[in-house]
Amino acid sequence: MEKRKLKNSELDRKSTEEFKSAEKTPVIIILDNIRSLNNIGSVFRTADAFLIEKIWLCGITATPPHKDIHKTALGATDTVDWEYTEDALELVKRLQQEKTKVYSVEQAENAIFLYDFSPKKDEKYALVFGNEVKGVQQEIVSASDGVIEIPQLGSKHSLNIAVSAGVVLWDVFSKINSL
Repeated sequence: MEKRKLKNSELDRKSTEEFKSAEKTPVIIILDNIRSLNNIGSVFRTADAFLIEKIWLCGITATPPHKDIHKTALGATDTVDWEYTEDALELVKRLQQEKTKVYSVEQAENAIFLYDFSPKKDEKYALVFGNEVKGVQQEIVSASDGVIEIPQLGSKHSLNIAVSAGVVLWDVFSKINSL
């Protein structure tokens, strides 16, 4: 059996207009106080890959356009809907009033391991990813409907935020699309 790499022209890529009009995965990403512009860009690119509904940029998180975000986003800032707000806690409370289930991605007491998280059909989710050093703010963890933890077995128990977003988004996307 042949194993030929596909050419870019064979990838069935959506145009910006096709992406904007496509049915989205009912997931919102909240980036709270992310320092690294490369991490922000990487999350945009992952959000594009899984047709994520929206990214909220909060606190010190930089916003497009910025050359270092663009370098890793590769144009995903043009496809993925995004917005900035200063106060992530206020956003969490507003989303909850709109019937969105908010989960912080963090290591915390009573967290649900990612492999045990079961999204429900016809439910919208917001996933909060926090600062590279301090993680998700405690007040946001406390206000969340739940906490999702990525099980880690090594000595570091620490993943880069862009890696964490990739792992969690793939898992949630695959579970939602199998419902």
